[in-house]
Amino acid sequence: MNQQHGFLRGDPISPEAITGTETAADLIDRHFLAYNAARLREGCRLFVDRMLEPDVTVGVSLAGALTPAGLGMSALIPLIENGFIDWLVSTGANLYHDAHFAIGKTLHRGTPFVDDRLLRSEEVVRIYDVFFSYDVLLSTDAFFREVLRSDEFRGLMATSEFHHRLGRYVNERERLLGLSRRSLLAAAHRAALPVYTSSPGDSSIGMNLAEVSLRQETVVPDVRLDVNETASIVYDAKRRGGRSAVLILGGGSPKNFVLQTEPQIQEVLGISEAGHDYFLQFTDARPDTGGLSGATPAEAVTWGKIDPERLPDAVVCYLDATVALPLLASYALGRHAPRPPRRLYERREEMLAELRQAHAAAQAAKSRPEPK
Repeated sequence: MNQQHGFLRGDPISPEAITGTETAADLIDRHFLAYNAARLREGCRLFVDRMLEPDVTVGVSLAGALTPAGLGMSALIPLIENGFIDWLVSTGANLYHDAHFAIGKTLHRGTPFVDDRLLRSEEVVRIYDVFFSYDVLLSTDAFFREVLRSDEFRGLMATSEFHHRLGRYVNERERLLGLSRRSLLAAAHRAALPVYTSSPGDSSIGMNLAEVSLRQETVVPDVRLDVNETASIVYDAKRRGGRSAVLILGGGSPKNFVLQTEPQIQEVLGISEAGHDYFLQFTDARPDTGGLSGATPAEAVTWGKIDPERLPDAVVCYLDATVALPLLASYALGRHAPRPPRRLYERREEMLAELRQAHAAAQAAKSRPEPK
């Protein structure tokens, strides 16, 4: 037979029997051999072997109701504390529901197979199979409104600054209640990890901010700062000779906000760049319906979002993020030593200055006349 292309070079599929004593990392390495299980295995190895190298800056997008399910506490906070996440773009809803835990409120396992009219009559709120009292919303709203009336929440600011300031209050509430490691916002504050929200009005945090603004001057999220700050993080990683990686959990606006950093650098600012180096996505959306528009790795190459030379270092796993994230976290924590936190929030002005200088140089070069 003609086997010049080596299609049969892969390891034979011949796994040992599962015994029940395997770690999650061992199970993934030894038994996730085909279909989306194999993509998950490839994604875990990409994350650990390449994305967590010392010179790689890792950005994460977070969509879907992940924090109400406890994934902030179980997976994201450990990843932050071990230096495996360097910056984050989240829906406001994930940050709002994250705060329930920090102020001492409880959410409960429930069932999707219930009469929602009965839940409403008993003031129980449902997020699929997560139940909590309506009072949880009222108490969290009251907490945010009290905080947002502080003088420090006035005027224009990036959502990174807004969330860093909020994180200090959430962290302090945790401490006063004798709680620890409950809130993603608090963990990000401690790690000086910048957190952005691409649609700041699209959550209960934004709704409470709007209520406060009816009575006093308050924060106006400056999307210009967010766009330039996130681009400056990626540019800084590349300028220093490093690489940029993106981990996309779900889809929505945060997905594109993480990815658009490269078109902002190349297309809008005119700075020579090639695209993100590593791309790992967990999603249940499909490209043919528009749910993954512009965000499969190959399609993202056409936008300048992904370096075409790095396309082999891209994995899309069509799997529910609530299944994938705990497995990825367990694999990474079991297979990789902690990295020093980059504390990028503390370098925002420095990185913006670098980006501004590079943009000015690109504009000056563009305006020079062509030599005859």
